[in-house]
Amino acid sequence: MYCSDLGEQWRAARVEPSIGHLDAASAGRSSNAVIDTLHQHLIREARDGSYIAADAQADMLVAGRQALGSLLGHAADELSYRDSARAALSSVLNGMKLPLSATVWVATNEFGPNLAEFERRDFVVRTMPTIDVFGRVDVDSLENMLQFEQPDFIHVCHIGSTSGIVQPVAQIVEVAHNAGVAVVVDMAQSVGHVATVTGADVVYGTSRKWLTGPRGVGFVAVRSDSVIDVELLPSDAFIAGQLALSQAVAELVDLGEQKVFDELAAIGRIARERLHGIGSWEVVEPLDERSALITLAPPPGWGPADVVAARDRLRELGLLVTAADSWRAPLAGDTSLLRISPHLDARTEQLDELAKAIRTMGY
Repeated sequence: MYCSDLGEQWRAARVEPSIGHLDAASAGRSSNAVIDTLHQHLIREARDGSYIAADAQADMLVAGRQALGSLLGHAADELSYRDSARAALSSVLNGMKLPLSATVWVATNEFGPNLAEFERRDFVVRTMPTIDVFGRVDVDSLENMLQFEQPDFIHVCHIGSTSGIVQPVAQIVEVAHNAGVAVVVDMAQSVGHVATVTGADVVYGTSRKWLTGPRGVGFVAVRSDSVIDVELLPSDAFIAGQLALSQAVAELVDLGEQKVFDELAAIGRIARERLHGIGSWEVVEPLDERSALITLAPPPGWGPADVVAARDRLRELGLLVTAADSWRAPLAGDTSLLRISPHLDARTEQLDELAKAIRTMGY
């Protein structure tokens, strides 16, 4: 039985998986149409020449850019493509007009590789205040801080890599803009997963996760009225990948964006309620958090190697999940977590199998 009413429709559009795929936060399963779109354009490039093939798909490229821009709350001409979310962030940081030793404020769920990009540029990194133990930004406290001090920009992961907490990005943007501070948002884990129209100055993400587009395609959008000046260099983007991503976005729109977001939130709640406390594993997020990214803290005394071993054992049992090591969110602590991220085709039997398996791995 599928957790979601959309599950059967979503599954029917894809090849049957050889494993219980509960790992959309790493890479979602592309539809047959997305794969065919990618394949067919590569054939056109080989047959007709790359530039002629791209010119022939100009209308579809424009339509895809408009659809993705709408999903992000940006105009089509504000959007450009890169190879990955990491490449998108790098291009943004390289294109920003910043002073030496710029200051950036982040949330405690900040992605470790993003922090490495800041460190490489000698940025001063400070964490924003949190309102709860889950690391959610305290917007009121942030507003008070901004009255006395302003960073060069704020960077926030809408949803992090080791927690399904959805940061209140729209509220962060509002108070930051009132103080004249720009906000850059990492949407790698949120596009196609939750609503992503936030008013942020810059947003970026990747095709391959919840959007279930192809790997090797990232995107970045900079508002024309951005609080901060960002000049992005032109990029010779992966045209076949852009077209395949456009197909993935079109499928999301056809299903109904909000309907998909609501279904994923419901799946996340079902999974958390089913898994919380099983074998001394504890769900990290509130049970009703509106996301389908679920993380489990291991039983007391377990280390990173134990969590990796648990992931490997689950894979042997036919369930694909991630061992989320602390490098993914070093500001949040040093505990390795088990990350489960089901998409619309998740079955309740898979969650039952997962609960049964981790019970035998706990106490």
